[in-house]
Amino acid sequence: VQLQASGGGLVQAGDSLRLSCAASGRTSGFNAMGWFRQAPGKDREFVAIWNAGTIYYADSVTGRFTISRDNAKSRVYLQMNSLKPEDTAVYYCASNLNRIASGSARSVHAYHNWGQGTLVTVSS
Repeated sequence: VQLQASGGGLVQAGDSLRLSCAASGRTSGFNAMGWFRQAPGKDREFVAIWNAGTIYYADSVTGRFTISRDNAKSRVYLQMNSLKPEDTAVYYCASNLNRIASGSARSVHAYHNWGQGTLVTVSS
């Protein structure tokens, strides 16, 4: 199983970007797919997750970011609006075959599959 993230780039504060993550190597969908990010010198942090139909967002992105998933269950998107310089990070796609317990959905340790990351840079 491979996850391929794309869509990162350099934008100005207030702009929008749409990230995409495609899963390959399996014929059935994952029950949990979503996004984490890691800024320079910081730990990887939760951004948004689609978890068996339930969506979770980090407080820092609620109202600005929207996660969505296609019907084939092999691709997940992250629409990022009103970007801020503090959103600058490498964004990683993550997935898990099974639904993740709600108490663990925001933890990096709950996900078995990771993509290579795509860099988002937001200038002020």
